[in-house]
Amino acid sequence: MSTATPSGAHPGTSAAEHLSPSFPERAAWGTASKLRAWQAEALEHYLEELPRDFLAAATPGAGKTTFALRLAAELRSRREIDRITVVAPTDHLKRQWADAAARVGIRLDPGFRNADGVRTARHYHGVAVTYAQVAMRPALHRELTLSGRSLVILDEVHHGGDTLSWGDAIREAFELATKRLSLSGTPFRSDTAPIPFVEYEPDAHGVRLSKTDYNYGYGRALADGVVRPVMFMVYAGHMRWRTKAGDEMEAKLGEDNTKDITSSAWRTALEPSGEWIPAVLRAADRRLTEVRQSIPDAGGLVLATDQTVARAYADILQQISGEPVTVVLSDDKEASANIEEFSGNTRRWMVAVRMVSEGVDVPRLAVGVYATSSSTPLFFAQAIGRFVRARRRGETASVFLPNVPVLMSLAAQLERERDHALDRRGGADADADGEGLDDSLLESANREERASEELLEFGTWEAIASDASFDRVVYDGTEFGTLAEPGSDEEFDFIGIPGLLEPEQVSELLRHRQARQARRAGDRRKHAAAAQADGDGDGASAEPVALFRTLKEQRSLLNSIVGLYARQSGQSHSSVHAELRRACGGPEVAQATVTQLQSRIELVRRRLSGR
Repeated sequence: MSTATPSGAHPGTSAAEHLSPSFPERAAWGTASKLRAWQAEALEHYLEELPRDFLAAATPGAGKTTFALRLAAELRSRREIDRITVVAPTDHLKRQWADAAARVGIRLDPGFRNADGVRTARHYHGVAVTYAQVAMRPALHRELTLSGRSLVILDEVHHGGDTLSWGDAIREAFELATKRLSLSGTPFRSDTAPIPFVEYEPDAHGVRLSKTDYNYGYGRALADGVVRPVMFMVYAGHMRWRTKAGDEMEAKLGEDNTKDITSSAWRTALEPSGEWIPAVLRAADRRLTEVRQSIPDAGGLVLATDQTVARAYADILQQISGEPVTVVLSDDKEASANIEEFSGNTRRWMVAVRMVSEGVDVPRLAVGVYATSSSTPLFFAQAIGRFVRARRRGETASVFLPNVPVLMSLAAQLERERDHALDRRGGADADADGEGLDDSLLESANREERASEELLEFGTWEAIASDASFDRVVYDGTEFGTLAEPGSDEEFDFIGIPGLLEPEQVSELLRHRQARQARRAGDRRKHAAAAQADGDGDGASAEPVALFRTLKEQRSLLNSIVGLYARQSGQSHSSVHAELRRACGGPEVAQATVTQLQSRIELVRRRLSGR
């Protein structure tokens, strides 16, 4: 394999030197007649050595398809290859590849079936298939590969490591290909399953990491103006639910709770029967209205956890927006047609489960709602990638997020580039590399809490209530704004920002809006203090308890205050704790949330002061 080009390097004598970084303007998917600077540089890097294997990683929206098809056309013109196979994750994407290839004179058959055997129509230059298709008949695809000098393009190559059998099938089918081009637009998977045809090299710790031959990350693409910057609109809220054991729990999104409490609070927020989802969808629709003032065809996408809630979200959105909502479900035969129809019309909203999370090109998507429990870096990057495809200067993507620590971390690390590791680090390094909540934990919560509770068979998990509050905006690594009620002027200060601004204008406007919000808050505090000094107030407007208190701090504080009260009252510690639990509700201290601990602390403080 050739030595990887540094992600920021531009050789002084390269063709890329004569191109602006974002040239050309946005074209139809995979069809740009001229190359952007990074595409020209990557192509030049490839053609210098014509390697058998080449791994190119480029952020979603940067133009991987254009690069791959130009490379394929160049290899055909040089008679290096005479046959092309594109392997894509989904049926929709293989048709999308075939359409893009047709626009540049390459004829791919996306309707090829394994039942067709090795006979392919002569008027095609090759086929577009799915990874699942190859896994079912690897020997057949091996024969097809050997039927000519084949170039195999592996789109989103990490799917080759989805299962051991898939990896084996991909190797069997394509190990004798003349050329292989592997593409990735997202951080590599976090498991240790090897990805076929990817080269691994040990780092300083002996961990084998994937080697990328050319890398064009989000940070560089953003600086070049190739992709949109993203504003994350973060929403918190108060959640209440009942466990299978019958304990009533409550917590605020964003508190430093245990993982299972955080996952249950997150799950409660995503329940369509509560108030959190409708409030956030109303805010997102209001944001979309503002964006459409500058970008009339701008659309929105809600990513849902499963089909049931997807339909419920669509019903809520239809009531809010007053127009039909496109719903895309993976097992729906019309899913691809629905995506294509939405891409070409001017409807406001589409709701999908996972169908639109990877590779699907709907450039007019500008506003998103991350209402899914998926939390891996791979899925998050794929999802955000749906909104960053730039069409003109000044576009900014807006994505609404629940205030969940793992999502906040992923949003903050959007520009981080990850290699695929075949080994795990031990000790502190492993913790540092941990991805927080993973999908399995959230899926466990969705399967009715923990196995220990399932054995008790006490009942079912139940979401009781949820509400939402605007928390802050995260943009370019900086946080703006403070808590505000949905529908308030303070919220609109941020979700009402114009839809077409240069990045530096967005930052400046956010700073101005934050300063205005701070002035309003200061005026309210002055009025409240004056009213209290006059005897007209009861202190109800006091600042709320900060949400960043850790569980350890709250438990320690509660135990200290309980100790004081126990000595004063002559009761045992355990009896005071039991009494507080009866009075305030919730489980024992070890399982209680920050909010529940704070309620008990407040109660025992009142008793200590004789109130």
